[in-house]
Amino acid sequence: MALFVHSFNLTLFYEKVSGAAKQRPEFEKMQEQLRPGDTVVVYDIDRLGRTMVELVMVVDEWNERGIGFKSVSQPLIDTTTEHGEFIFKLFALLAELERKKLIRRTKAGLAAARARGRTGGRPRGLSKKYQKIQPMVCDAYLQGRTVREICQAFGIPSNKTFYKIVEPIRSQAEETA
Repeated sequence: MALFVHSFNLTLFYEKVSGAAKQRPEFEKMQEQLRPGDTVVVYDIDRLGRTMVELVMVVDEWNERGIGFKSVSQPLIDTTTEHGEFIFKLFALLAELERKKLIRRTKAGLAAARARGRTGGRPRGLSKKYQKIQPMVCDAYLQGRTVREICQAFGIPSNKTFYKIVEPIRSQAEETA
């Protein structure tokens, strides 16, 4: 989330995607509206971007355009002063370090889980619910009922799930054809 002050008017931009994402529509919209004399206020500098290089480039560009930058959770960051700019760069380095540590820990945790034979994600195959109704769904499909009718009758949420349920009879039909 970012806020910028423009001639005593406040405009709030709420970005729902991560600061690490390539496409950030609200951030881009804010960039277009910034004018000299404005100040961008963010809750935390990691909302602006994830790498120190990216953060410094954005804030340096704003400084060149006469746009200030402040952080609510790091009140010493005020790029309109030399000390504030120094503090900003220091916090940007710390934010990047923290992100790299988080990534490293996550990868180590996933590797440890794999070593114990655990894998992430959903279990493969049909759930028990769909295994129970599979014979009835297949019968209805073989009787010529439409996919929509069958999905509504059995509470199947999507066509993809439906085709996963009837896969055994579809593959048998292909083998005999």
